[in-house]
Amino acid sequence: MKIFRILIVAIPLLFLLGCRTAPIQNVDNAAVVASTHKKLTANQVKNTIIRSGNELGWSMNPVKPGLVVGTLNLRGHQAIVSIPYTASNFSIKYKSSENLKHHGNMIHSNYNGWVRNLYHKIQTNLSAAA
Repeated sequence: MKIFRILIVAIPLLFLLGCRTAPIQNVDNAAVVASTHKKLTANQVKNTIIRSGNELGWSMNPVKPGLVVGTLNLRGHQAIVSIPYTASNFSIKYKSSENLKHHGNMIHSNYNGWVRNLYHKIQTNLSAAA
């Protein structure tokens, strides 16, 4: 009987722990800074964004000047982000997703990690740009 009571409490708790959702974390107007402090062109920023995403497994699609759309397909999940950019800044904004428990401003916490990794890769590659 005691084991039954423990299971009644433990099973729903385990289910809730497995549903790790968090608020969507966008990147807004991150500064573009090259290591030489040389001003980059918008085209160099675009190329760096595309290369950075590709290095992490994202499919990067330049939609129009000033906008790249990135898609990550991973283990049955899909995340799509809009990446508006200029020569001086860029953002990474949630666009849509599949199988990531998106509801309102909440999403599976792995999404935020993927966006954080993309942001850091872009910043690292921008820093190395000349």
